[in-house]
Amino acid sequence: MTVSAKHIMDHLGDALVSVDLSFLGEKQSGKVRDLYRHGDKLILVATDRLSAFDYILGLVPFKGQVLTQLSAFWFDATRDLIGNHLLQVPDPNVTVARACTPLPVEVVVRGYITGVTSTALWRQYSLGERRIYGIDFPDGLRKNDRLPEPVITPTTKARDGGHDERITSAEIVTSGLVPAHQWQRVCEAAVAIFKRGQRIARRGGLILVDTKYEFGLNAKGEVVLIDEIHTPDSSRYWIADTYEARHAAGEEPENFDKELIRLYYAARGYRGEGAPWPLPADLAVEASARYMRTYEMLTQNPFIPGETPAGPRIEQAMRKWVKTADV
Repeated sequence: MTVSAKHIMDHLGDALVSVDLSFLGEKQSGKVRDLYRHGDKLILVATDRLSAFDYILGLVPFKGQVLTQLSAFWFDATRDLIGNHLLQVPDPNVTVARACTPLPVEVVVRGYITGVTSTALWRQYSLGERRIYGIDFPDGLRKNDRLPEPVITPTTKARDGGHDERITSAEIVTSGLVPAHQWQRVCEAAVAIFKRGQRIARRGGLILVDTKYEFGLNAKGEVVLIDEIHTPDSSRYWIADTYEARHAAGEEPENFDKELIRLYYAARGYRGEGAPWPLPADLAVEASARYMRTYEMLTQNPFIPGETPAGPRIEQAMRKWVKTADV
């Protein structure tokens, strides 16, 4: 990996919590990104905040830069399959995007039967369900088996701190959440993007296991891909070289995403009840290294950390950008 653990540790104090860009307008803050609306454009600032268990646990140096630059890589690699909202990346942590109207569902695509949460395929299958998300699954599947074809398992978008809920494709259309013709376009694009993601990930030594996409409508009413794509925050990755042997032996695959955070807390007794303790420094360093290494494996390019602290750099870049945007 290009960046050493010492370098990451030395920059723990520089991790980006937030940045004030009030000259762009009113700020809205998500768990990881700060958002500004500037005319018909959306400015997304990816911070170094790490979210898990519906809590912000702490800061992971350079994480926001990885999310921004990796999403830009994937948007470019899939733009022939469907349009997306990306316009510019004026700073390593900043995405300038077309403002779109988000569709009210999250599109989860799964290539393997795995997971332990209430919305996960394996969780429901292990409880005896065979028709899940409106899809029929055969008997005899084992946890972490590859599925013959990727499947779409959508969820509603949680509101006010709630949890995502399972929903079927048929229910999305019949309830009026998304018109049939738009939902068909979403499903076709999601599977195509996922399959390309799997091919590119395998080239870098990773398996793209499952992922979450968000789609929206642009000013012309066309379905486009928005938010982020194939990052360690939104996707599950496994190490490809060891998957077959570990699976045959009944062992869990080697994960290569932010699952190491969840596993760390679970191994120490946290089961999602109450607020978890803050992210330890050594775990933040390990997570940072994993995010950067994932970037390098997927893009086949070295990760070059941006100048720190990132706040002044971002402000300078966006003041320069807004002058050209307003011309």
